[in-house]
Amino acid sequence: MARPIWTGAITFGLVSVPVAMYSATHDHEVSFHQFERDTTDRIRYKRVNERTGKEVEYDDIVKGADVGGGKYVMVEPEELDEIAPGRSRSLEIHRFVALDEIDPVHYQKTYYLGPGGDESAKTYALLRDAMSDANRAAIGTLVMRGKEYLAAIRPDGDLLVLETMYFADEIRDPKQEIDPLPGRAKAKPAELAMAGQLIDSMSGPWKPADFRDTYTDRVNDLVEAKKKGKEVTLSEPAPAATGAADLLDMLRQSVEAAKKGRAGGSKAAAGRKKTAGASASKTTGASASAKKAPAAKKATTAASKRATAAKKTSAGKKKTTTAAKKTTGASAKKTTGKKAARRAA
Repeated sequence: MARPIWTGAITFGLVSVPVAMYSATHDHEVSFHQFERDTTDRIRYKRVNERTGKEVEYDDIVKGADVGGGKYVMVEPEELDEIAPGRSRSLEIHRFVALDEIDPVHYQKTYYLGPGGDESAKTYALLRDAMSDANRAAIGTLVMRGKEYLAAIRPDGDLLVLETMYFADEIRDPKQEIDPLPGRAKAKPAELAMAGQLIDSMSGPWKPADFRDTYTDRVNDLVEAKKKGKEVTLSEPAPAATGAADLLDMLRQSVEAAKKGRAGGSKAAAGRKKTAGASASKTTGASASAKKAPAAKKATTAASKRATAAKKTSAGKKKTTTAAKKTTGASAKKTTGKKAARRAA
């Protein structure tokens, strides 16, 4: 079982629910080390005093805030903990809001919340079920790893999920970042209609398992190819931007390609179903034949037994008839002999 990265209590009103926080995601990027070019010498980072050039132990390092004019205010780790003694173990709920009111741009990272212990299971389930019935998310704050986070807690089946969030002043204004932003598209009706058809032809249900980090796969393939001394296959360059004059034609070709792709997928699925059906029929036929074969053998064996019994019966009858004939002949001879003796007397 994973170890919790934070333990504390959700507090709302006078209710306190002990919880434990667990990571819900993990990265699967390829891990690289740094080396000096044309050598196998690793690059190491050290904490060095810039004035003396000597390495400094981690325990001897403190934080300092720049206050201007080349001056700094030094702050000890204990001082940071003391200004929020209780809040580092408390997740205080400030408001319950509708889930669809939260702009996804505020979401930062996802964590699982579990009960803090067996004794808190009932209050945990009560909070989860009440929020699920009301379709509400709890908005609160917590201090973790020396930073205060805005957080949204939402029910997800049997679980409570916590999303750390950006504060409003941490979200950049797109109008100040992107210049210029285009207004309403001045496209032709045919272009809008074709764009709508393309969207419809590419629409489908959300299935996370359908998507994979193919770049990481290519990086792994690159490492494996270089390990074996093989040539590296380069990816195709990015396509050129579509010009306004070619937009309608590119949209039309895209719709046709999407339809063909969907039709090909349907045919492949149908082919798989037919193959599976044919295999099932063959299996069923083979099973039926296998069942019939023992039955035929049994019938043949029974017929052979009956024929043998009949032969034995017939042979028995023949023996009985022969014995009867012998008995009759013997009796006749005896009677004739007696008569001949009487005459002679």
